[in-house]
Amino acid sequence: MSFRKVVRQSKFRHVFGQPVKNDQCYEDIRVSRVTWDSTFCAVNPKFLAVIVEASGGGAFLVLPLSKTGRIDKAYPTVCGHTGPVLDIDWCPHNDEVIASGSEDCTVMVWQIPENGLVSPLTEPVVVLEGHTKRVGIVTWHPTARNVLLSAGCDNVVLIWNVGTAEELYRLDTLHPDLIYNVSWNRNGSLFCSACKDKSVRVIDPRRGTLVAEREKAHEGARPMRAIFLADGKVFTTGFSRMSERQLALWDPENLEEPMALQELDSSNGALLPFYDPDTSVVYVCGKGDSSIRYFEITDEPPYVHFLNTFTSKEPQRGMGSMPKRGLDVSKCEIARFYKLHERKCEPIVMTVPRKSDLFQDDLYPDTAGPEAALEAEEWVSGRDAAPILISLREAYVPSKQRDLKVSRRNVLSDSRPAGAPTSPATFADTAPSSSGLAGAREAGKLEEVMQELRELRALVKAQGERIGRLEEQLGRLENGDA
Repeated sequence: MSFRKVVRQSKFRHVFGQPVKNDQCYEDIRVSRVTWDSTFCAVNPKFLAVIVEASGGGAFLVLPLSKTGRIDKAYPTVCGHTGPVLDIDWCPHNDEVIASGSEDCTVMVWQIPENGLVSPLTEPVVVLEGHTKRVGIVTWHPTARNVLLSAGCDNVVLIWNVGTAEELYRLDTLHPDLIYNVSWNRNGSLFCSACKDKSVRVIDPRRGTLVAEREKAHEGARPMRAIFLADGKVFTTGFSRMSERQLALWDPENLEEPMALQELDSSNGALLPFYDPDTSVVYVCGKGDSSIRYFEITDEPPYVHFLNTFTSKEPQRGMGSMPKRGLDVSKCEIARFYKLHERKCEPIVMTVPRKSDLFQDDLYPDTAGPEAALEAEEWVSGRDAAPILISLREAYVPSKQRDLKVSRRNVLSDSRPAGAPTSPATFADTAPSSSGLAGAREAGKLEEVMQELRELRALVKAQGERIGRLEEQLGRLENGDA
């Protein structure tokens, strides 16, 4: 009696990776040599940003995606930091705004011109100063506009309102050692962190409390990573006591034992996980590796299913991942990575082979769009909201981006959707406890507008009378009466 091995059904089983042709790579880029386990690369549907070597400070390149081929040595960079740049992150709600953290202990937020740089950019829109040691992590809130998290080597996590350049929360007692990475959950109500003390923590930033903690999530001493999945589970990568690379899946409700634990190999490069919430696929890239492994996360044991490995010849210095709205849906592209070599950046396309040319609904469920679900003040007041989803059926067309303006008093009013109230305290206008105050404010504004209207009417009337007198004088002159 013969037993056939039953293969698990998955639409992602045949996903394959393919590097693009040489003329579509970005050549002659001097990738940073800083010894920091960052991705060194960030990408969105408009621009590619790469941290590069810079003399006398820190800089990163920002290239329009279409600017492939050899990059001139004199190509302008973003170069306002006085120390090497360690991490960069594009704003999910504005494709022309990027944040950078540096060894100079500052976080800077930059507005990139719509068509890219034509001269070096040295003036950030805002400088956020609050860390006492180098800033190695910057990450934007997934659903609230202008909320940015930074973490430094002073073991402090700061959360900023970029629109007002103010510090919202300072979490300085939760991490006793170096923070390796931070990841927001789907709606931005919590974040998880991996720390050098081998602990993975789930933290509520607004209360400043520890929701869950797992000590020795991975026994090894080398760097770990922890990311939130869409269903609230936590996925980690790290090392065993015998220095073998591991990945694990955890339920924050019960961190006693991992839901799944796999050992991969005994290489020594830190594993960087990239997660796609639409397909529940995790891509794991090792620094110094020449491969990308990918796994599907499901609800049934063993939960983490190995799919395949993309292998190339060159080791990777860093890696960037394109958001779903920047992919080519007509070619069944489900992920695109930007792999950094010593002196170039090579896009790698992950594709599901399909014969049909029609839009594949099962591969492209509605995905997070560029519109923020909340304003910063609403999030601070305790509200949470899932990302606002968009369909990729018509292939994503980017909207006109707004300039980032920083007000020291309130958040920018021009960043609101059409029809939204312009009062900075959007949430207060609808809260029962402050309805009287909001009503008085509205009445005051109405009176101001009416007063301006009255003044304008008086001015128009006076000008009309003056014009009448002048016409009368002109008529007399023409008739020879005067």
